Amino acid sequence: MSTTADHASSFTANRALQVTPWLMLASRLVLFLGLQVTAAAVLAATGSTRAWAESATWWPLHITIANALGVAWLMRLYRAEGQRYLEVFRLDRTQLGRDLLTVLGLVAIAAPLSMLPNPLLATALFGDSQAVVPLLFGPSPAWAMVPVLVVFALSQGLVELPTYFAYATPRLERQGVPTWAAVGAGALMLSLQHIAAPLWPEGRYLLWRGLMFLPFALFVGIVLRWRPRLLPYLAVVHALMDLSLIALYLTVATG
Repeated sequence: MSTTADHASSFTANRALQVTPWLMLASRLVLFLGLQVTAAAVLAATGSTRAWAESATWWPLHITIANALGVAWLMRLYRAEGQRYLEVFRLDRTQLGRDLLTVLGLVAIAAPLSMLPNPLLATALFGDSQAVVPLLFGPSPAWAMVPVLVVFALSQGLVELPTYFAYATPRLERQGVPTWAAVGAGALMLSLQHIAAPLWPEGRYLLWRGLMFLPFALFVGIVLRWRPRLLPYLAVVHALMDLSLIALYLTVATG
């Protein structure tokens, strides 16, 4: 026989499941910001006079830590539903050839969507597409930053797209959120998370950083809503795209 306590527990669990997808949409932005603030506070406490700028330099490390926390959280959430997080990366071998061809075609569209808004927005807002590069990479030792960027890129493939489009978006739809709104929310938060990667409290920078990936995020969100089984392939593409940051960093570091 069920008891009042059982009903209360069930209500609490259901309420948590309803709120969790919304929390996951905001989780990465909050983690990025929190880690940068924490790093700046530690640097300031140790006597740094440029604590915020120094903390901003190491934003790839902050995101790597956030990614590790994100994976752990996703594993727990999927386990609570009786599922396994790693299942989102399972390949459908019966569709392998077709999916590879599809991904090649999608990459031809996704590549310009991911790259072109960056310089176009930077030029429109700052008058020079290169003016924002020093805000992304400050002085740092290459022997430390390059390995961080490698781990950062690989971990991005494991958590970013799954957070927004494998976990949050489908569960918002199950709650009755229209498909266009659920996909749009995931894409918007994927794009906006970049304002804290790293955070500089300057209006033009926030606009540039927050919107530069929005076309790409919308495209990927629509693709994964159309064909969820493509997530493993797109996760690899995403990781390879982020590895290109090493070249950008080395260009800045070597002057």
